[in-house]
Order: sequence, then structure tokens, then C-alpha cells
Amino acid sequence: MSLFKKGQIWYIDYYVDGKRRREAVGPNLKMAERALAKRHVQLAEHRFLDITKSPKISFEELSKIYMEYAKANKISWSRDKHSIRRLTNAFGGKPISQITPLALENYKSLRLKEAAPATVNRELACLKHMFTKAIQWHMAPVNPVKQVRMLKENNQRLRYLSNDEVQRLLNELAPHIRPVVLCALYTGMRRGEILNLTWADVDLKLGIIFVRHSKNGEKREVPISSSLAEVLIALPRNSEHVFSVGTGNRMRSVREGFNNATKRAGILNFTFHDLRHTFASHLVMSGVDILAVKELLGHKSIAMTLRYAHLSPDHKRRAVESLKYSDGHYLDTQTENRVVA
Repeated sequence: MSLFKKGQIWYIDYYVDGKRRREAVGPNLKMAERALAKRHVQLAEHRFLDITKSPKISFEELSKIYMEYAKANKISWSRDKHSIRRLTNAFGGKPISQITPLALENYKSLRLKEAAPATVNRELACLKHMFTKAIQWHMAPVNPVKQVRMLKENNQRLRYLSNDEVQRLLNELAPHIRPVVLCALYTGMRRGEILNLTWADVDLKLGIIFVRHSKNGEKREVPISSSLAEVLIALPRNSEHVFSVGTGNRMRSVREGFNNATKRAGILNFTFHDLRHTFASHLVMSGVDILAVKELLGHKSIAMTLRYAHLSPDHKRRAVESLKYSDGHYLDTQTENRVVA
């Protein structure tokens, strides 16, 4: 009989009637030692029961292991951290075996009193992936979140700033946050993409920012406008990261400073992600082709970008204005060839 560890999980190894058995116990060595001692007694007293039980893993234990995994493998790990903080309020101090579909339905109901459906869905999605990994790590037998229906979301929300609101916001921003916001306004990049930028990703000579780790896992190139170039050139280079704090470490968050600035500017119902909407909306309203906007935003599907199409009512007018009729004939204005109507 023996113990061994694979990854973060301890296993016990023993023989029953000449057959080798292995059991995943969990990340706690003492728990594994107790499980092995119990099997030893059962075998000695000839009362071994071939019952596979899930290790008694607490939600905190799973969260800790999952966050180590997320930091190493997921770009959006900071969002997971926020979700887990909320989930801990409900499931902290409990074994994961008590996180049942019914418990999750109760969680949904309570969270909806203080958060939007999209937020609750993100938290459930995080928990669902936690259980998926827990099953792979032999820490849980089933995924209870798979039996819970996600909430309907209103994905039609499209909040963007007017030119006047942009100026009011910029006037209220702290000096260290202002360049971050300008980068979002001039590129449409996501907050995580901006805060993860290193100087190696920025080529001022070519005028390109290389987004190497996007949300969808694909790389893309974002042009640097002359206005953004001025902002970047003015930044100190005391760190490998474009946006850093005084110690030289990467800037971790701008949430509090950004939210306070929007309040001072009198801008309501506006998040940092809405700067991305502002970038796309102003491009479309300026007549930029929707396919170009898609490429700049890094959308996988044109359907995601078409939500901005209604902001350009002139594109339909320009389309019909390209048609000319003369003397009962249809005139193709591009080829100047007359075709009988």
C-alpha cells in the first residue's frame, strides 16, 4: 500500500484479492493518509467494500486549485477570480458535493436580485468549468451545473459615448488611467488586452499593435493612429509593460478609478467595455465599412459586428443613390452601360 501524487491530487494505491486498486483522494496529504489507513484496516479485517466515493473536497480547496490552473492557462483568469469571490459567498465552507442543481437554482434567484442575468451566467459558466476540471482531476463525479439552464440575456445593450461625453470623461480621469482609456478609444481593444500589452507588442515605426493573446485565442494587428502614437510616446519606459505602476509591475486594474471618473463626469450606466462599443460605433457612424470594423475588433463572426450596422443609416441611402434611371432605362453607373428596363 502506498501514496503518490499526480499534479495537485494525492492517490492511494493498494491491492484487493490480488488486483491493484487506485483511488483519487484530493489535494490534502493528511486526508490521503487517513484514507489509506482506513483501507488498510478494512483489508486486515476482511470487510473491504468496493464502493467508490467522491473525495470530500471543499469549495475553497477546488477554488484554490482551479485558480492556479486558470492563471497558467486562461487569459480571463481575473474574471474567474471575481466570479469565484461571488460564488464563495454562497458555497464557501461547504463540500462541493452539496452544490446541487437545486442549490444552483436558489443561487440564481438570489443573485438576480443584485446582478444582471449576464453576470449571473458568467459566474455559473465559471463554476461549470471548475466542475469540468474537477472531474478530470478525479475530485468530483458529476457536473451539477450542466443540469441548470442559463438565464436569458439582453445582448442588445449598446452604450457608447458622444464626443461631448468623451471629453468630459477624459477631463475627470486620473493621469495614470487616462492613457489606458485613450488606448481603448483609439483601438477598441479589450481591457485585458490593453493591460497585458508589453512594449514588444508595440511597433511605433510600423504603426501597429500586435494583440498576441485575445479573448478568442487568435492574434490580430491593430493600427496605431497618430493621436495614439503621441500618447504612447509620452509614456515612461520603466517596465516591459506599456501600462505599469510606480514599481514597474503591470497595472492590474483601473476599475475603481474609471468608475469614479464616470460619476464625476455625470456619465451613467457606462463600463470600461463600453469604450470598445464607442470605438466601433464612431467608426460605423463615420462611414467605415462594417468588415473593416470586424477586423479591427477581432470578431470571429460578422454577426457580432452587425449590431453596430444600424448606426449608419446613410449606408442604405448611398446604396440606392448608386442607381440612376433615365428615359425608362436602368443605368449602371459603374459601367455606364444602358440596360433595357
